[in-house]
Amino acid sequence: MLLPYIPITLLLSTLVSAVDLDLTDNDSICAAAKAIMDGELNYYEGTKYGGAVGMFSSPYYWWEAGEAFGGILNYYVNCDSSNTTLKELIYNAMYHQSGDDHDYMPSNQTFTEGNDDQGVWGLTSMLAVELNFTDPTEASWLSMTQAIYNEMLSRWDTTYCAGGMRWQIFTWNSGYTYKNTIANGCLFNIAARLGRYLDNDTYIETAEKVWDWMEDIGFISESDGELVIYDGADISTNCTSLTTTKWSYTYGIMIQGCAFLYNQTGDSTWETRAQQIWTAGAYFFNDTIMYETACQTNYKCNTDQRSFRSLFARSLASAALFVPSISSEIETNVKASAAGAAQSCSGGSDGVTCGINWSYNGWDGWYGLGEQMSALEIILALFAFDGEMALPYTATNGGSSTSNTEAGTDSTTTTNSNLITIGTKDKAGAGILTAVVLIAIVGGSIWMVL
Repeated sequence: MLLPYIPITLLLSTLVSAVDLDLTDNDSICAAAKAIMDGELNYYEGTKYGGAVGMFSSPYYWWEAGEAFGGILNYYVNCDSSNTTLKELIYNAMYHQSGDDHDYMPSNQTFTEGNDDQGVWGLTSMLAVELNFTDPTEASWLSMTQAIYNEMLSRWDTTYCAGGMRWQIFTWNSGYTYKNTIANGCLFNIAARLGRYLDNDTYIETAEKVWDWMEDIGFISESDGELVIYDGADISTNCTSLTTTKWSYTYGIMIQGCAFLYNQTGDSTWETRAQQIWTAGAYFFNDTIMYETACQTNYKCNTDQRSFRSLFARSLASAALFVPSISSEIETNVKASAAGAAQSCSGGSDGVTCGINWSYNGWDGWYGLGEQMSALEIILALFAFDGEMALPYTATNGGSSTSNTEAGTDSTTTTNSNLITIGTKDKAGAGILTAVVLIAIVGGSIWMVL
């Protein structure tokens, strides 16, 4: 086995304690989750002087904050729902980052946000709906999720590759010519869950549309009873040349969407698809312990990739709840992974810093927001197997979030119409950016003349 990279400063850290976990005891699970979540919040800027509410410290991107608060919300509902301080922290972060139009297109992300970024926040806002998290007065979590759904669907692009969304929303961002599974998979997932929550076939039809396109284009490919899910393709080849890298979080959002669709429709097609994704998902386990195979084997996972397993773990919990035929197999791997994650969370000066390799004996020297997020979600996933996990509500079964089917329909970021609303501060920034571009153009022109 390859030895991990361990920073010298961390090797010199004094170990104080470690996360103790009894897989069969709910109090132990919650105590372990709390220790890990506290470590995660060490990276949070929103409670620090001058820090942005809802954001984590550099180098963690905005989308990762959306992913993180999904896990923290999961912890709050399943372990500590009387904690008003934690509730306020989650509420403020999620509401603040929803932006002025409550569609998770905040002005602080105007020039960098992609469809996958907005989509991941949509997964969290939908989780807030399903867990009956207190609605804001100005706009409900459900209406925010519907705004995201409507805006993403408006960007469905049939000009290239016969459909699908591009990775990026704005033309000036790198990746605008790329269509990928994470962006389209978020739309699939959100549509499936809206369809279940509202018992609305329109959303179900959208989920089917996205799935069919991804299958037709080859992003989802059946082979020997497995459904292999690839990363995406560029429109320059009309999406015929696939990037075949496989990531755990794309498998996660797709199997979760299938699970919700099976629960809602009773159609065995969705059960079969969930089973086939799970079978192919063996790729992400080292024996029975979760592993980000595409990058972790050589310890080359970047900042984003080190958090992917958090969405995978959360999604597997949903699959176990809604697809009984694969529940016992998922349980075996989740329990082994949770035990591995807990013993991994034994590093740093606090003694509960989590590493990346849960198969390694102890802490492997890696640390960061992604490591904490992933460990938190795999441990919380244990609740799916003892009947204690908070089940997702529906509008007719205890759900209270209010619907607005028209939310987001006045968006200016539809396909080939990537306009944005620019505030005063953004105008100043845009002016500076324009000046820089003009200088570059003039300089280039002078060079050409010379």
